[in-house]
Parts: sequence; structure tokens; C-alpha cells
Amino acid sequence: MTHSKTKITIAKGDGIGPEIMDATLAILHAAGAQIETEEIEVGEKVYLAGNTAGIAKEAWDVIRRNKIFLKAPITTPQGGGYKSLNVTTRKFLGLYANIRPCRSLHPFVKTKHPKMDLVIVRENEEDLYAGIEHQQTDEVVQCLKLISRPGCEKIVRYAFEYAKQNGRKKVTCFTKDNIMKQTDGLFHQVFDEIAKEYPEIQNEHWIIDIGAAKVADTPEDFDVIVMPNLYGDVLSDVAAQITGSVGLAGSANIGEECAMFEAIHGSAPRRAGQNVANPSGLLQGAILMLAHIGQTEVAETIQNAWLKTIEDGIHTYDIFKEGVSKECVGTAEFAQAVIRNLGGKPQQLEPVTYERGVTLNLPKYTRKPAKEKTLVGVDLFAHWRGTDPEEIAKTLHQLDGAGAALTMITNRGIKVYPEGFQETFCTDHWRCRFKPADGGAMHKKHIAELLQAAEAAGLDIVKTENLYDFDGKAGYSLGQGQ
Repeated sequence: MTHSKTKITIAKGDGIGPEIMDATLAILHAAGAQIETEEIEVGEKVYLAGNTAGIAKEAWDVIRRNKIFLKAPITTPQGGGYKSLNVTTRKFLGLYANIRPCRSLHPFVKTKHPKMDLVIVRENEEDLYAGIEHQQTDEVVQCLKLISRPGCEKIVRYAFEYAKQNGRKKVTCFTKDNIMKQTDGLFHQVFDEIAKEYPEIQNEHWIIDIGAAKVADTPEDFDVIVMPNLYGDVLSDVAAQITGSVGLAGSANIGEECAMFEAIHGSAPRRAGQNVANPSGLLQGAILMLAHIGQTEVAETIQNAWLKTIEDGIHTYDIFKEGVSKECVGTAEFAQAVIRNLGGKPQQLEPVTYERGVTLNLPKYTRKPAKEKTLVGVDLFAHWRGTDPEEIAKTLHQLDGAGAALTMITNRGIKVYPEGFQETFCTDHWRCRFKPADGGAMHKKHIAELLQAAEAAGLDIVKTENLYDFDGKAGYSLGQGQ
């Protein structure tokens, strides 16, 4: 080996975590991985000691110093305001890309999709997972969906660079921009822009619902799929399951400075300490880690040994099947079987070959020139317990003045005034749109005047959203039915 040792942070986690971490590290060391480990404690014990994040400041310091973090599953206690350590880690460390390979192991692991071999690249920091939620009225809560151009550009470019590095032929984008034209529309727009920079790689776009249905039906039609956070979270588990088992899948979380690698399954506390857990998910995460730090030879050796072990029928209880499996083994015994197969390759399953010395070209985001931003109106959101849009409209028209006038009321996004349908069900949360009166200009002082007038009229305004045009193009949604 010519690699200098890379120091990595490890956390053995909870439940089955310590067992599968020990098994994984045994394989890595036996294969000659040039790593040095520094262990931290995260998870249930830290939570229950009073730390709602599940990780101490000293542990953060270790992760940030070493840059590479291999984490076993943890248990998050129920209730008590405990935060997801995974979400916290991804956001604090800027781990914007979540990578989940999903490959069939037919006929050794049962699946209806024997030719499946796809990779899901999921945006990891924003979307609804920004976690910005508010209760605004008795009947309505909101969650803000935040999609940024930097977030879109980084994840889409990563998907194309990943495809290029790994010899993949096609990148597919999933969004719901037929409905969410601003947020998902931006993601799709950026995908189309960046795809032009990679003419050698096919590109396509699917609406998420039919795209997900097609993944479930014919996953072999896909290669690399890139999508916003929520869709990626859901679909990556679906894809892993239809390969045969979520328990076999690993995950990489990649940022500009740091990276975290893990299994995608949970801590399975009922199986803890029994030497029955399958370490394959964490091992797959560790293989992604080795490739990320440039130790592709070792990653290739371990992956092929693991494939040969699966092919040999040496299986843990979760994938053991009479007539297909040869021997049911425990966690440690499975690791030893992989170690014995180091240097070997599978015969039926396709062996892997990783490119040597190839790096992803991921330039830092460059901010685009500012567009001309023009204030063109405001949406006032009112908490009003009535049910007749005409009635609230009469009160709202009292706010009309020289600066702005009421043009529309919606309820849950559906236009109910003017010319609404009496059949439309209305909650107590009303979006009331004001535009400049007589075609004049809108200024922020007009918004302040509207809020003062609303207070005087006894209206409970719970939120405002300014309406802007950017280079003359509306940067806001219309009401459905408008």
C-alpha cells in the first residue's frame, strides 16, 4: 500500500451498532485499509444525559478535525424534544449530497428486479427538511419548503460528476414542478442548465409520482437519479427495499469539507448483543468512505469479497433462505467469511472495478449577478373564523387605499374571492393579496399602512409575504383557479 493513513472518526452507536462496527472495522483492517480511528460517543446515552442533540461539543471538535465520520445506527429516545442527530450532522457540516447505491443481488437475495442497479443522489440540507414550521391559526400549520439555487447547483453537479466518475450513462431528475412551479421549478431549471455541460451523459426529467411508480415497476430503466430532499428520503428507502433488503444498503453524506458514512437502517435494539445482525449496510457505507478518501483499490477488494460471500450463500438470518443460502451465520462469522474471500471475485454477480485516481470536479458555488427585484404586492395571511369569503372581503376592502387594494383571497391555495365556488371548503387561514392601486408602484410603507389598517379593522394578520418580480418575471405563485 502507498496510501498514508487517514484518520477517521467512528461512533459505534446504539443497539446493534457496536457489533456491526466491530465487524466492519475487522474487514477494513484485514483488507489493508490505511485508516486510523478515533472513537466518539453519540446517541442514546448522550441524549439521556441531558444533551438534546445526542452529541457533545467535544465530539463535534473530533469530527471537524478528522473530516471523515463513519457512524453506526443510533437510538433517538421518544419525546423530550430530542433532535435527529443525522439531520443535525448533515446541516451543521454542510453535507449536501446523500448517495445511496441500490443494486440487486439476484438470485442470492430475493427481488422482483434482478437487473436493478441504480444510484439515488438526494439533496441533503434544505427543502421541507429545513424544519421551519409554525402553527398560524387554530386549524392550520405550515412547513416552509426552502429550495436555493446554490443547493440545486451543488447537488445536480454532484450527480453528473458521480455519473462521470463511475461510468454511468444517464442522470434522471425527479421533481413536482407541475404543481410547485417556484421551488421544484428552480430545481428542474438548474438541472437543465447543468445537463448541457455533460453532453456525453444522457439526461431526462420525470414528475416524481410517475417517476417513483416507474422505479418500483422497472428500476432497471434508471441509472443515477437526483432529486430534492423529501422525495429522495422516501424513494431511496423504497429503492433499497425492492433490491431485496434495506439492511444491505449503505449511505454517503458528502460536503465540501466533511463527509459521513453509515448504514441506512436503524439500531434494532431488540437484536442487540445477540451476534445476529447483518453488518452489510455499514460495510457498504465504509466502502463508499474508502472510495471517497482515494483508497479505491481497497474498496474494490472488499466489495468483491462481500459479493463473493453473498454468492457463496454465507448469509445472516435476515437474508437466509432455504434452497438458496448455504449457511446461516452470525455477525462476526459473516465478517470472517468476507475476510477469507479478500482477493476473490464473484462468478455470477458482476464484480466491481473502481477508477483509480479520478476525482470529482466540484467547484465552489459562484453567486450569479443580482436580478432586478421589484416589489409588486403583498399577501396578508389572516386568522378569521368565518366561512363566507364575501364577508371577509368586505372587511378587507376597508384596507384599500392609495397604496394598495385587495385583488384576491385564497384558502389553502384555492381562489375563493372574487368568483369563488360555494362548494370550496374553507379553513380559518386566509391569504389576502393586495396589489398597487390604479397600477401604481408598491412600496414597503404601503405594507406597513395595510397592517395598521388591518389592526384597526380587527383583523388578525398572522403572516405577510412580499410579492416580487425578478427581471420582470413573477417570483410568487398565483392562486389555484386564477
